[in-house]
Amino acid sequence: MEKKKLEMNLSPLDDLFSTQEERDTANSEKVIDIEITEIEDFQNHPFKVREDKELEEMKQSIKLKGILTPAIVRPKSNGKYEMISGHRRKKACQSLKINTMPCIVRNFTDDEATIVMVDTNLQREVILPSEKAFAYKLKKEVLDRQGERNDLTSRQVVGKLSTAAEIGKKFGDSERKVQRYIRLTYLLPRLLEYVDNLVIKDKAKLSIALSPAVEISFLTKEEQTSLLDYIDCNQI
Repeated sequence: MEKKKLEMNLSPLDDLFSTQEERDTANSEKVIDIEITEIEDFQNHPFKVREDKELEEMKQSIKLKGILTPAIVRPKSNGKYEMISGHRRKKACQSLKINTMPCIVRNFTDDEATIVMVDTNLQREVILPSEKAFAYKLKKEVLDRQGERNDLTSRQVVGKLSTAAEIGKKFGDSERKVQRYIRLTYLLPRLLEYVDNLVIKDKAKLSIALSPAVEISFLTKEEQTSLLDYIDCNQI
């Protein structure tokens, strides 16, 4: 009896890689199977799909139970679909030679698609600084375009909070922290990799902490290139 009760309280493993919003949506909208070859990745998707432990666990879950939480896509003018939420599920299916995946199709505008993509992916357990940096930048650009409108996030603007403050409030970062992350997008790609290495925690790889990385972002591209040359020569 205790064993049965415990099993009922356990969330399916695949649910660990989705959000409550996605699960609620899956229960309220029609789900259709779409050929994976017909689903294109989100343009300028800031989140990396890594061959890590989480992806391997997802593949094992899909093997046993299939995809429990549908992806979210939107139709494209070329007749295909653009992935909004579900890039890792798509990668797992491709690795398992699965040809179709369940999806919810929504007619999002570009701004709506960007906000949903950012909000669902920023709830991952492990987020690299580069991922958070470009995700925050994308969402800030959308909210800046909307001005004081905040209807895309279904929340009212409180007082005169800046868009950076609104973003930080949603994801547990201060306004200043959001601004500092966005500064990382001005780094050369290889320097940004060093910042990511601090989270990956591979002792064999060089790393740069957030604060000095933010300062480096104010250097010109030529100065950053010189700094990279120095790092390569001295391995420090």
